[in-house]
Amino acid sequence: MYKYTRQYTIRSVPDPVDRALRKRAKESGKSFNQVALEALTLGAGESFKPKRDFSEVIGSLSEKEATQIEEEIRAQHQIDSKLWPDLSK
Repeated sequence: MYKYTRQYTIRSVPDPVDRALRKRAKESGKSFNQVALEALTLGAGESFKPKRDFSEVIGSLSEKEATQIEEEIRAQHQIDSKLWPDLSK
C-alpha cells in the first residue's frame, strides 16, 4: 500500500507538457493533480492503480470518533414523520 506523503514542486515544465496534462484533466473530468500523478507514475515505469477503498482510514479513528460517526449514521436512518407522514405508519 502506498503512503502519499511526498510533495514535489516541479519547475520548468515545458508548455506542451503542461497543455497536454491540462487537456487530459479536462477531458477525463479528473483533477490536474490526479492526471499529473498518473503521468509521473507511468513515466517512472510503475503501474498506476487508483485506490478504490478506504484502507488508509481504517484504524485511524479513535473509538470516540467512530462512535460519533455511527450515531450520525443511525440518526440519518430515522424517518421524520412530520416530513413523511405516510412512511411512518
